[in-house]
Amino acid sequence: MPARNHFSGISLFSGAGGMDIGFSKAGIVPVFANELDSDAVQAYTSNPTHLDPSVMHAGDIYDLLDGINPLEGIDVVFGGPPCQGFSVAGKMDPDDERSRLIWVFMDVVRKTKPRLFVMENVKALGILSKWEGVRTRLANEAEELGYGCSFFILNASEFGVPQARERFFFVGMRGADSKYVQMRMTDALNARRTPGKTVRETLLAIPPFGAPGNTEGSTAELHLAKNPILRRSPYDGSLLFNGHGRPMRLDSVAKTLPAQMGGNHTPIIDQSLLDDPSGFDWVSDYHDKLVAGTITPLEAERTIPATLRRLSVAEAAALQTFPADYRFAGKRSKQYRQIGNAVPCKLAQAVAESAIESLVNFVDEVSE
Repeated sequence: MPARNHFSGISLFSGAGGMDIGFSKAGIVPVFANELDSDAVQAYTSNPTHLDPSVMHAGDIYDLLDGINPLEGIDVVFGGPPCQGFSVAGKMDPDDERSRLIWVFMDVVRKTKPRLFVMENVKALGILSKWEGVRTRLANEAEELGYGCSFFILNASEFGVPQARERFFFVGMRGADSKYVQMRMTDALNARRTPGKTVRETLLAIPPFGAPGNTEGSTAELHLAKNPILRRSPYDGSLLFNGHGRPMRLDSVAKTLPAQMGGNHTPIIDQSLLDDPSGFDWVSDYHDKLVAGTITPLEAERTIPATLRRLSVAEAAALQTFPADYRFAGKRSKQYRQIGNAVPCKLAQAVAESAIESLVNFVDEVSE
């Protein structure tokens, strides 16, 4: 058993490093990381105060599997295989090449025999009956390899993240019973539950938009949808603007940030309301007038206030709990995508700490 504050890790499908930051803060330090996207690789390797750039192995994971063999006996394998084949936002095609990468993850577990593994994915993989066979196969493969395992659906907003982002985690512990993993992880996770800050609290804690450290914003123009979709409020599913960018409720946690941010999918905030909570809410007023039938989008278009704008790169990163000085790479649209694809750092840290605590308790109980 290594020192209890330092564990070695293999990071797979690392992206720009969100999950790695959280795991590193929990004491799981990557000695090997892999990512295919060149811009995400550049982001990962451009933040040496947070992540070790020398551990990154860029390229197709299939070309690197043989090089993983010497890492047998690593403490933790973790990562989030691409999820488009399982996501309700995608085609939900189990034959999508990206869907098969969950089995590559398990192949790395087979090759390296870690003490722990943690796989992250979309909520749909964990709850839909369509994927019950996939979950059964995952559990069977883990148990055949000698791992007790369990599935968890976690909401990031319950672990200090200012965003209601629900994700699936599959956790395995070598030599343990699956019921033990479920019990210990549940207790450890419950002990780390803490409410996330509001959007307002989060954005006011970083430099204001336009100031150094927060200058990169979306260039997508803001227009009103010609055929708006109305719900009970402008903040609960209404589509009032072009594309799928929706106004953000400032005094609660954010909804899930999409990977498609950067263009007209980028969420919208009202700078005047961010500065003054008692100010005029143009979006709510417009929504109410649409419901009442007293205005049309064409009439309202010319009254859109200049204070309405899309979420900036730095603001999106803050809502994903990246460190304030973390930098992303590539075109602005690629930076937004790196942020939207990431596991929130604080959620990753809570899961990693819970997994390590469970492992340490297991080792202590076995050695008694």
